[in-house]
Amino acid sequence: MTAKEMQKRNERAQQLRVIQVDEGNFFVESSDGKVAYKCLVNEDKSGCTCLDFNRNAPNDPNFRCKHLMAIENCLPEGGEKKGFLKKHQPKLDERFIKEIEGKKFALYAGLLDLAHRKGLTSMEVEILQYPTKENGYMAIVKAYAESKLGETFSDLGDANPENCNFKVAKHLLRMASTRAKARCLRDFTNVGITALEELGDLNEVLEESPKVPPGIKGTVRKLRKVGPNGNGEFDAKADDAPAPTKLTPRKGPQRVKTQENQPAQETSPEPKTISPMSEAQKRAIYNLSRRRGISVEELHKRSVEAYGTSLEHLSAIDASQFIRNLQQSA
Repeated sequence: MTAKEMQKRNERAQQLRVIQVDEGNFFVESSDGKVAYKCLVNEDKSGCTCLDFNRNAPNDPNFRCKHLMAIENCLPEGGEKKGFLKKHQPKLDERFIKEIEGKKFALYAGLLDLAHRKGLTSMEVEILQYPTKENGYMAIVKAYAESKLGETFSDLGDANPENCNFKVAKHLLRMASTRAKARCLRDFTNVGITALEELGDLNEVLEESPKVPPGIKGTVRKLRKVGPNGNGEFDAKADDAPAPTKLTPRKGPQRVKTQENQPAQETSPEPKTISPMSEAQKRAIYNLSRRRGISVEELHKRSVEAYGTSLEHLSAIDASQFIRNLQQSA
């Protein structure tokens, strides 16, 4: 049996009602609902009275007709061992859901766990663009997933120094791969909430409030970082404590003394080279627009409204943001 035939059979099985008579004995209705087939399911043997099973089972001991598949997709309702059974749908484990400021995010590990429970058989990634200086160090990766029923899913992920935490900025290909797989698994598992790994700065959303050191009196309202050197220490701000002064670096030209006894010269920062959008980014934008049902005219209109330029003249960084906006619109 081909994967396509298996997929169609499972889709039909999802529509059938199942009645459990006792331990191991079931009745499953036909597709037209006019008759019910008797099925036996236990650890030693499984069988069905339908013609499809009796024709194929002698040649294939592992053969399952749609009626047996319908039983596998069900669980007893309310723990009862008799009566109609409801379809069993695996769900994302609550342990892999993180709530941040009232918004829920799925963890990649949870998506992968759910995908395996839903029949994930293989997953691959394809590198569409390596990060280089010319493309603004933009990495683009495409992920593919396949189920045991032959269903296939794919999606894109991108990463550059602008949309990654500084700790992972040196591992752009890995970050792009993880994002692509996370989005692909979200389609595979039908999970609508954004994956935490898709966010730009994981350090901000993952950071947990530190505990207040013992011995501090007063009602704690907020925890602040101390010291402009970013040493990671925290200080508890009580009601009567003054707010710390925020130090900001002085902007503008810097005076540099080249040699002793010579006047200092002002130097301006070198202009930053803006890299144009790469071909891989352009393909990614058009592929996403087709998947989201966005016309070419609407695509160009969004580009002008958001970045003040046509799609063909986007920079690599703007194209990266445009890709992420299209991905978030799923």
